[in-house]
Amino acid sequence: MFEERALDGEVDRVRERHAPDAVVLDCQRDFETLDPAVAEDLLLLTEDLDPLSYPDGWVPADAPEELHRFAGSDFTVGMPGDGGVAWTRQTDPAVVLVKPRLAGSPDDFVDFLIAEALVQVGLDLPEHFLGFFADRYPDFSRAVAGRLNPADTYQLAAAVFDAYVGLHSREVFADWDGDLPRLFDAWHDAGERLEPRLGDLSQEIALGQTDFAAAAELACSAIKHAVEPPAPFAALDTSAYREYGAEYALRWAEKTLDASD
Repeated sequence: MFEERALDGEVDRVRERHAPDAVVLDCQRDFETLDPAVAEDLLLLTEDLDPLSYPDGWVPADAPEELHRFAGSDFTVGMPGDGGVAWTRQTDPAVVLVKPRLAGSPDDFVDFLIAEALVQVGLDLPEHFLGFFADRYPDFSRAVAGRLNPADTYQLAAAVFDAYVGLHSREVFADWDGDLPRLFDAWHDAGERLEPRLGDLSQEIALGQTDFAAAAELACSAIKHAVEPPAPFAALDTSAYREYGAEYALRWAEKTLDASD
């Protein structure tokens, strides 16, 4: 099920700097939640496993089933929509998991995703937006109720958390210039590819051509690439969001969606 991955020199240097004890593993199949037997396979490559769980009150009753399962005692790494590389500190040492859905992707792109995960392992941030919002997630859900359905609420929460993480990680990525040139170029090129998709995003939302949550996912992903997102997401690309975190995100959601009525 799992096999330790040999890392490119630049990626290995990122691991040494940010998560020196982390183990990077290739996975034989895609997954989010691991059944106990498969989790035991992971224990062959780590020393301990301590699954996260969160209070029931943090998850609204109408939230997607995946979020209820994540908050429970099942061992879950990554969530639907998180992409082909996931990471967790629920093991000792932390692990980065490279899933087979990335097969055929350019090597530089895959290496950037692994390096990004290693940087995130080294940041003192939650693994998922539920740990970020904590007991304020029901308030976030209520703030957008009537405008977004539970699945879109989940997508928006994931997007604004991605923006928050990006405010911390992009400084690291920018410092790769001249030092880790292949990874820097992959980070920069991904940002350049995003820019044309952002130009008309505000208008597309206004015309109903793009769902708000889907637009948020795209716009918030720009922040980690140091690309300015369009309104109303530009308000998340601020030092105030970095300082105040979940409380800021909640107020932003309330004001933004009220203004769209």
